[in-house]
Amino acid sequence: MDATLILIDGDAELARARRLVDRLWQSDDPADIARLAAQARLIAAYEESRWPRRPASTADLIRHLMDQHGLTRAELAPILGSRSRVSEVLRGRKGLSMAMVQRLRARFRVPADVLLPPPRKTPPRRSTKRAAA
Repeated sequence: MDATLILIDGDAELARARRLVDRLWQSDDPADIARLAAQARLIAAYEESRWPRRPASTADLIRHLMDQHGLTRAELAPILGSRSRVSEVLRGRKGLSMAMVQRLRARFRVPADVLLPPPRKTPPRRSTKRAAA
């Protein structure tokens, strides 16, 4: 199948590129398989730039886990400490203590690093030493 790659600058090109991928998907020709992989990467790059993914907040993750396990806020209170603490955490006003992370990890059987916020990026330190003249 003779197919050139489609550079994607908008929705019309995206639709054309997806149709091309559908056609290339049916081929067994090594050249078409290479074109398929390249076009798929172009589509992924465009979609990522157009609709970037945001990491879920800890509160969103806890809400999802509660939903999956059928828990109410009241049932989460013993894990987080109190009803008011549940409310504060789910509103994003308070972070999780290490004890809360451990109890959530044990209850929902998820890795602790999923519940921890990403480390903050700190600017590099400037040297306070003066250069010798």
